[in-house]
Amino acid sequence: MSTQYKTHQEGAKQFNKNPDRVTWHDKALWFVREKRDKSAHSIPEWEELREIASQIKAHSLSNLNGYLMQFEEKANANGVHVHWAKDAQEHNEIVHSILAKHEVKNVVKSKSMLTEECGLNPYLNDKGIEVVDTDLGERIVQLANEHPSHIVLPAIHKKKEEVGELFHKHLNTEKGASDPTYLTGAAREHLREKFLNADAAITGINFAIAETGGFVVCTNEGNVDMGANLAPVHIACMGIEKLIPKVEHLGVFLRLLARSATGQAITTYSSHFHKPADGKELHIVLVDNGRTEQLGREDFRKSLNCIRCGACMNTCPIYRRSGGHSYTYTIPGPIGAILSPGKDLKKHSSLPFASTLCGSCSDVCPVKIDIHMQLYKWRQLVMKETNYDKSKQIGMKFAGKAMGSPTLFNLIGKMGNIFLKGPRALIYNGLNAWGIDRELPVPTETFDDWYKQNGKKNEQ
Repeated sequence: MSTQYKTHQEGAKQFNKNPDRVTWHDKALWFVREKRDKSAHSIPEWEELREIASQIKAHSLSNLNGYLMQFEEKANANGVHVHWAKDAQEHNEIVHSILAKHEVKNVVKSKSMLTEECGLNPYLNDKGIEVVDTDLGERIVQLANEHPSHIVLPAIHKKKEEVGELFHKHLNTEKGASDPTYLTGAAREHLREKFLNADAAITGINFAIAETGGFVVCTNEGNVDMGANLAPVHIACMGIEKLIPKVEHLGVFLRLLARSATGQAITTYSSHFHKPADGKELHIVLVDNGRTEQLGREDFRKSLNCIRCGACMNTCPIYRRSGGHSYTYTIPGPIGAILSPGKDLKKHSSLPFASTLCGSCSDVCPVKIDIHMQLYKWRQLVMKETNYDKSKQIGMKFAGKAMGSPTLFNLIGKMGNIFLKGPRALIYNGLNAWGIDRELPVPTETFDDWYKQNGKKNEQ
């Protein structure tokens, strides 16, 4: 499943038509980034945790086949039904077959980027099954008929007033109401009825443990527990990369996940599932959908370390100012930009360029994915293997020549200085989008000229 835009540039242009939204979207995400920093800095062994988590993931992925077999064996012994899906279509068919067997008409679903990736909701809707997303942010975007714009904060792009309008239309709340407590109460009342009348519950999985055959789902709202414990059938959908070897490894990831995502010490609910309750069924669907192919790409396999915390999005200057819906893939931001080309290089060719390559995403990643380096490597492949925008190719070739020639570079610098000293209207006008919020200082001399006059003096 992807967004409506063909390229990131197209989506970013649309998002930036509302400068006020860009400003508060940027500030809201940076606020979460700052919370992450405070929480991380409170842990003296933070960097050691990151390194351990990275090594556990590397070990798990290198021995994935064996751990998957172990997980299936243990889960089966616990009375869990384990299914294997090679792609999104097979995943959806398996889920539907389970629901059809039990004549399910109403499903409650917790946040799951995997089911978004597979397009499960529209697939089940077409089969006559109602699927209600029970995470508050997910329910908001579902009512708005939109995709999540963030993997942890799916409705971060909406103001409370917009949520109030949505709830007035769909939940009959008071017109003009925007108080978060009131709106949350209305959502809770609305969802409680859905929980009580659900025939089945679908959840994602944050971590699965090969040693026990169990799995953990992390939430802040308790919606997973409500759905899984009330419904007679629980279906948990999991990308195969979510597997870790032992229970003792779980604590490392739980300490990293919430701090990286929202700045919390731990998620409010870390729900553990091992076997079905008496008289109920528990199913796990293990999904590949391109993951083994990514695993085989030496330069990009580390992207499978991702634990879906969203920290790279909160820090990314491009994501913060272009919004999640500008990305052409289910998972937006820097991590989405390195996962998506592996799915379809041509379709998602614009995403590796949606980055400044500043490296901030790699710095905050709790499992030490070298995101900015992978973005750089994808750029090389895009330029080599696709018919990328010719104008950009020409521009990059010219920039390469200019950067590689001191004479040409210095000439361009001097011409730029002259231009910037000219009439202000020539620089700050509708043709210069950067000039809307930025103004360059008046130039005096180029660095090259300064160095010729002062360099020898400073070297003495």
